[in-house]
Amino acid sequence: MSATVNVNGRVFDQEHAVISVFDHGFLYGEGVYETLRTYNGLPFLFDRHMRRLRNSAGMLALRVPLSNDDISARFRDTVRAAGLGPSGHGEAYLRILVTRGIGELSYDPAATPEPSIVVIVKLYVAAPAEAFERGVKAALVPVVRNHPGSVNPLIKSNNLLNSALAMQEAVRRGAFEGIMRNYRGELAECSTANIFIVKRGAALTPPLDSGLLPGITREYLLEIGPEAGIAVREQVLRDEDLFGADECFLTSTTRELVPIVRVDEHTIGSGTPGPVTTALLQLFRRRAQELTSKNLKVKSEK
Repeated sequence: MSATVNVNGRVFDQEHAVISVFDHGFLYGEGVYETLRTYNGLPFLFDRHMRRLRNSAGMLALRVPLSNDDISARFRDTVRAAGLGPSGHGEAYLRILVTRGIGELSYDPAATPEPSIVVIVKLYVAAPAEAFERGVKAALVPVVRNHPGSVNPLIKSNNLLNSALAMQEAVRRGAFEGIMRNYRGELAECSTANIFIVKRGAALTPPLDSGLLPGITREYLLEIGPEAGIAVREQVLRDEDLFGADECFLTSTTRELVPIVRVDEHTIGSGTPGPVTTALLQLFRRRAQELTSKNLKVKSEK
């Protein structure tokens, strides 16, 4: 299914959605974005994504001129135009991009007085069932995650060259994802996801100061893990922790939790999705359905 795009408040099909070549998001990669998906037709963890969007923008001194309610309305309008959502046919993939805007060829923010806001909506397509049932292979790539003193990984930036290079290396090696280290040689995150390992029943993920994006699914698992009787916590991780793990999985908004059963030529644990990964995936999906069903009911009663 093709995308439907909202450019600064106007909705277009993907063939007619355009933005100026003088937009600084294109010229310099100056911008931030968020990717969401719907369950029961509603964006999941919307407020958390908007909090991160504004935090990212703040680190670039980039103004986000719309309120959360305004952004929600643009999502609804674009989802409706795409024929998706509560009254449509299928769940939606959502991406919002906020750029510095159109202006002169200059790094001076004063050259771009008005940010550009783009919303992309298309049919949500889940990872193949086989990925969850059998697990996937990842590659430990040599591309180092951005140093926090350069382009801080805390910023969900439109400038994705670092992650793109890591993922391209993983693809060349026949992997589903690329795992990146930081400048200290510690594990940081995957090219498009956060990483967890499981050891002695606990799910462990690198802390933010290892240089990684504060993933929304990652954050949510840290909170809800105890509901499944599973300790989920941060810990500095290195290669030996990964190769000696009982289980491993990645987390992202669009892929939920995907088991990693092989890293390069190393088998992780038993080489099959483990019980901790499976329990957390089931819990996450159940909570996503419950929360969006509750919100949908509230909206229908208004």
